[in-house]
Amino acid sequence: LSAARLFLFGARDVWFVVALPVYLASTLAWDHWSVGAFMASWVIGYGVVQSLTPYITGRSKKADVKETGIGSEATSLSRSAMFWSALLAVIPAFIAIALSADFYPQYSLVLGLLVFGAVFAINSSLHSYLIVRYASDDGVSMDVGFYYTANALGRLIGTVLSGAIFQFYGLVACLWVSAVFISLVVVLCAKLPEEG
Repeated sequence: LSAARLFLFGARDVWFVVALPVYLASTLAWDHWSVGAFMASWVIGYGVVQSLTPYITGRSKKADVKETGIGSEATSLSRSAMFWSALLAVIPAFIAIALSADFYPQYSLVLGLLVFGAVFAINSSLHSYLIVRYASDDGVSMDVGFYYTANALGRLIGTVLSGAIFQFYGLVACLWVSAVFISLVVVLCAKLPEEG
């Protein structure tokens, strides 16, 4: 799960942190206020979707009460994490294809980013819930700490790659790297244990 978290956040930051704002400003000629306002709005929307994740995935508190056991809940959540990761993987690929084909690049990018943000927020929430489910009773702080260390490392890797890949190959390459990273998340989620 920690490895999945690393690649998940690396997949976001590899195009979101450096490549996207520079592309919006330099290629699409957005001014700094527009770029900043859009990025801030994206982060706020991301937070809203995260808070709604239990309802979107059908995992509200009311639904959790009806579960018959911890194992069945964890199994359902691990499958859900794999499904949402697979869905997320196709979004940067579609955006990359649209930009390569010069298919309404501004609309493709903005709409794609909004969809990516929503699906990413769901993935992030599911993973955060799963680490609590999987953490051992006598080592919760160590398990959760290691998990969020992987999160920070993924963000660092994504940020460094975002600048380097964008500088040499452009935004489309960043999007393809993102798609590959998320594909690795899908593989890792498929190997999650079935019991918390």
